[in-house]
Amino acid sequence: MALWQLSLILLLSSLGRFHDFFFFSNVVSRYYRSNISKTLRFSGAVAMLFTLLNKCNRTIWPGILPRPGFPGLMNGGLELKPLRSISIPAPRGWSGHFWARDGCIFNRFGKGNCTAGDCGGLLSCAGVRGAQPITLAEFGPGYGISLVDGYNIPISISPLGGLGNCAKIRCALPKFNLQCPTELQVRRNGQPAGCMSACMAFDKPAFCCTDAFNDSKLCQPTRYSKLFKGFCPTASTYRDDTATSNFMCKGADYLVSFC
Repeated sequence: MALWQLSLILLLSSLGRFHDFFFFSNVVSRYYRSNISKTLRFSGAVAMLFTLLNKCNRTIWPGILPRPGFPGLMNGGLELKPLRSISIPAPRGWSGHFWARDGCIFNRFGKGNCTAGDCGGLLSCAGVRGAQPITLAEFGPGYGISLVDGYNIPISISPLGGLGNCAKIRCALPKFNLQCPTELQVRRNGQPAGCMSACMAFDKPAFCCTDAFNDSKLCQPTRYSKLFKGFCPTASTYRDDTATSNFMCKGADYLVSFC
């Protein structure tokens, strides 16, 4: 184990963050076992690992959507209880995104609904995109957090290993009522369920970068995207916002944490 991994474990332990200590110990151990053996395979290719960690105080249902040409993972969705994690192999260079569904109820056939991030009322999204507003963890090429589809839950991405710009990034709006403008708020049963993007809320070309604004010179930040950029400077807040929100890290595995 490298010195920086040992230092990280000692630091977490000294701070009393026992869950993070054991979790990162297991992740680092899994990473080095797979990296040394090179036996983990996915359709004949050496795999990368996506580890999803639920740090929320409630169950969530992560959704997974591959980009065209890439295989689906976990049939597109799963249940993840509080403080639990799951590691998912994918072919190296896999492209797609993850999001968290919240407030879900499913029957034994995997049918039901979610108050946030629902994908057609199915446990296994299987290619169905999550309903906005949702915070996205995006991969390929590079990685990043996107608020282009809105915001519903804090997300962080931590590369494990890799070369290049492999920064840990995070986006959270802990003071929802103050940080999400009233006109963008989505509430269900009186409780915050998400924060819409301006494009979703107003459906205007200037906010969506469509029609006359479908041009890199005209697709510019708005007062709403600037507001969210202030809260989450490493997140993408409108379509062409990539300069400070797309991180290129070669050969890494990834830890995606919710909450």
